[in-house]
Amino acid sequence: METFIRDLVLGLSLAAPIGPVNAAQLDRGMRGGFIPAWLFGLGAVTADLVYIALVYFGIGEWAKEPIVQTFLSLFGAFVLLYTGAESVWNAHAVTIRQERKTESAFGSWLASFLLSLLNPLSILFWLGVYGSVLAQMAAAGGGEGQVIWRTATILVGVVLWDMALAAAAGGFRRHVTANVLAAASLLSGIVLVGFGLYFGWQGVQSFWA
Repeated sequence: METFIRDLVLGLSLAAPIGPVNAAQLDRGMRGGFIPAWLFGLGAVTADLVYIALVYFGIGEWAKEPIVQTFLSLFGAFVLLYTGAESVWNAHAVTIRQERKTESAFGSWLASFLLSLLNPLSILFWLGVYGSVLAQMAAAGGGEGQVIWRTATILVGVVLWDMALAAAAGGFRRHVTANVLAAASLLSGIVLVGFGLYFGWQGVQSFWA
C-alpha cells in the first residue's frame, strides 16, 4: 500500500507543474469547456506512454547494472529538483485567459500529443524519473508484474491530475483564479523537490555502497 500511494503521488506531482502542456490545457478548458480540456490532457498522457515505452525497452536490461542504477537515480534527482524548483519559482506567473471558443475533439488531443511529444524536456523528464523507478525495482528484484503495476499506478496519478485540471478549467472556470493555480504549482514543486532529494539520497548511497 505504501508503494502504491508513493507511486500515485509521484504520478500526480509529475503532471501537476504548470508548464507548457498544463497551461495550454487550462487555456483550452477556459475557451471550450471540460471535454476539450480533458481530451487535451489525454493527448499528453498518450505522449507519456510513448516515452515510457521508449525508456522501458531502451534501458530495461541496463537498469540491472549497479552503475546504471546509480546514474539513473542521480539523474532522476537532478530532473526532479530542477523541475520542482522551476515550478516553485514560476508559481506566481500563472495566468488564465478566459475566452470561449468551439474546440475540435481530435484537434485538442492531437495538439497536446504533439506538444508533449516534441517538448525537449519530456524525454529527459521520463528518462530521469521513470528510469529511476526502473532502477529501484531492478535493485529490489522486482519482476515484470511489479513493473507493470507500478507504471500503471504512476499513470493513474497523471490521469487523475489531468481530469482534475480539466474539471477546474471547464466545469469551475468561474471560480478558478490564478492564485489557486499558483498554489497548486507551488505545492507540486515542493513535492517534486522532495522526490528529488529522495532519489538523490538513494543514488549517493548506491554510489558509496
